[in-house]
Amino acid sequence: MEKLIITAAICGAEVTKENNPAVPYTVAEIAREAKSACDAGASIIHLHVREDDGTPTQSKERFQLCIDAIRRECGDAVIQPSTGGAVGMSDLERLQSTEVTPTPEFATLDCGTLNFGGDEIFVNSDNTIFNFARIMKERGIKPELEVFDKGMIDIAMKADRKGLLVRPLHFDFVLGVQMTATVRDLSFMAGSIPQGSTWTVAGIGRHAFEMAAAGIIMGGHVRVGFEDNLYLEKGVLAQSNGELVEKVVKLAKLLGREIASPAEARGILGL
Repeated sequence: MEKLIITAAICGAEVTKENNPAVPYTVAEIAREAKSACDAGASIIHLHVREDDGTPTQSKERFQLCIDAIRRECGDAVIQPSTGGAVGMSDLERLQSTEVTPTPEFATLDCGTLNFGGDEIFVNSDNTIFNFARIMKERGIKPELEVFDKGMIDIAMKADRKGLLVRPLHFDFVLGVQMTATVRDLSFMAGSIPQGSTWTVAGIGRHAFEMAAAGIIMGGHVRVGFEDNLYLEKGVLAQSNGELVEKVVKLAKLLGREIASPAEARGILGL
């Protein structure tokens, strides 16, 4: 079985210091959390950025500052900017994260509209998805196809049939939001993507480590981090993203998977 790629989603756009004081906002805090994750074994940093007061932003300038700071701390880690942004942002605003220098090698592409809960709806029309895919292809950026249910895989495959994606494809299965997070669900998702594709699983909240273990056993890859889950175990807040990554590394060792370095992750993903 190939080595395990660990992605650290270090801050997201929704969680706050009120939820966990270690959630990073400032450039220095984001660099600190990225370093903690890389030192623990993460080879990919999934990056949202914030203003100093915690407000989510897709500002190209803010992304540039944070990416440069992470590079100084994490060397050759793969930095994966999010084009998801936050609920209510426009398409052009969201794409600013891909306009940094140098051009990112990897970025996220959300493949459907999502019910986040309550009245929060994260809108991604087919045309938005196809436009993002076209722009990423033109810029030479490999998309991580973020899918929250099986229907989003089908939309991604529409983009593939239009020639907007380059195979092999890579998917991120985010489970526990719009689709439940069980081994049955993960197996269904993994069995629904084209042969030769790679995949990562992110379990939200209390599902984080159950899905991590399943992903490790099934030959996929794993995402953890404050964006998805703030707790090391029930009732125990994680003190850093590094603690969450360390727990995945321990699971991987118990289950017989070696951890991929950034260079090995690039080889597995074809970056």
